[in-house]
Amino acid sequence: MKDFYDVVIAGGGHNGLVAASYLAGAGLSTLVLERQSHTGGAAVSEQVFPGVDARLSRYSYLVSLLPDKIVADLGLSLELRSRSVASYTPVRRGGRDLGLMVERPEGAATRESFAALTGSDPDYDAWQAFYGSVGSLASAVAPTLLEPLESADSVRRRVDPALWEELVERPLGETIERRFTDDTVRGVVATDGVIGTFARLHDESLLQNRCFLYHLIGNGTGEWRVPVGGMGAVTDALLQAARRAGAAVVTNAEVLSVEADGTRGSVTWMGGDGERSVDCSFVLANVAPAVLDRLRGRPVASKPEGSQLKINLLLSRLPLLRSGDDPRRAFAGTFHIDEDYTQLETAYGEAAAGSLPAVPPSEVYCHSLTDPSILSPSLVASGHQTLTVFGVHFPARLFAADNDSARAESVRRVLAGLESYLAEPLEPCIARDADGNLCVEAKTPYDIEESVGMPGGHIFHGDLSWPWADDESGAGRWGVETDVANLMICGSGARRGGAVSGISGHNAAHAVLALHP
Repeated sequence: MKDFYDVVIAGGGHNGLVAASYLAGAGLSTLVLERQSHTGGAAVSEQVFPGVDARLSRYSYLVSLLPDKIVADLGLSLELRSRSVASYTPVRRGGRDLGLMVERPEGAATRESFAALTGSDPDYDAWQAFYGSVGSLASAVAPTLLEPLESADSVRRRVDPALWEELVERPLGETIERRFTDDTVRGVVATDGVIGTFARLHDESLLQNRCFLYHLIGNGTGEWRVPVGGMGAVTDALLQAARRAGAAVVTNAEVLSVEADGTRGSVTWMGGDGERSVDCSFVLANVAPAVLDRLRGRPVASKPEGSQLKINLLLSRLPLLRSGDDPRRAFAGTFHIDEDYTQLETAYGEAAAGSLPAVPPSEVYCHSLTDPSILSPSLVASGHQTLTVFGVHFPARLFAADNDSARAESVRRVLAGLESYLAEPLEPCIARDADGNLCVEAKTPYDIEESVGMPGGHIFHGDLSWPWADDESGAGRWGVETDVANLMICGSGARRGGAVSGISGHNAAHAVLALHP
């Protein structure tokens, strides 16, 4: 290992690997330091259950924001597969069990499903009009994500003024309530504003609006695709790209401190051979801003608070539904559980008051229906399937007093919510591991912080920001800069961070290349 590098990247998550690939490919000597025994951070696939040959996407699980340009630029050997169904929502109305099915692409069955639920077409017409408008905003914003920041005024000039006011200037709840009448339809729209974000739909901070926007602008379409081979396949492709470009990647190297003075930098870490330091021209921090403050020896202004419960399951078979719909179709997209608009707001109120939601909203996704390669051939042949459940409005504060007990009760409530829409008990459908235990794993915000180092278990490293500069003074920057010219944030806490996108890594690398002599 050399004594000096052009760039040292603290953290080997997917953004760090993206940055390393661009920088090393441009001829800069680049070192990546990762504290875990493997790269990828939360974008990993792991054998979760003992003796069971199933590699689950343990933390992050779908891909939307990763630009096709990054995939092409880095020559990634990666397949992102479309799901045949966008979403399915089981509903109980007037003693009947129904299901709101949204196809991909939408067709006659989607309109018929809306009509069966609402009794008429107006909400589906409103649905098409709304998402058509959102698509125009996505097509205006997506091309800017890999460029220096534009000002808000610059982006606004390319967007319908009424839509800009609805989504950027007024709370998302107002728009949903004005455009849609059915409580379930309202809830399906609203969920994209609260995934991983603890906020009311009428929150004046508009945090829910920002979350909603990021969920719908990926590649200009907002489609969430399945990485074939699991999220680990994304990391594997990026690691190969970084090494192919010439970057040095060191695992089991926990960064202890970072120094940067504008022209020179230094990073100290603890590895298998003891404590080491290396000097460099630039430091890229692929860690949360709160972690970077600690590494710089600065007080942490505030610790982020994550707000989700992640449950991974392996089933021996998919359960039957009370609605009678084919479970292979219903679970092929995002399966919404108790996510009516009023249920989302009620759950937020209960959690804000310090109680676990009595009827927790959550959503389920079955990776193996779209990509069975994460299962062994014998598991595929016997009908096994994976389920990922994402519980909404589970802020870290609810687990502070007793994480284990709160986790167990939260899992019980979430799975009871799923079972309420099934025509049979769930437990007999859950596979068992080599020790005879049910194949169920749950991660609270505290568990996520402990395992992958995200402060407060916040999957976005903190509150999301608008993907543009607030005013002209911020335009032209990359959204990765700190108070020191040669120290950049290249993780999810950057201006256009959040989710598995590689955008922060790309932008940090280009910010360095713009400054490197």
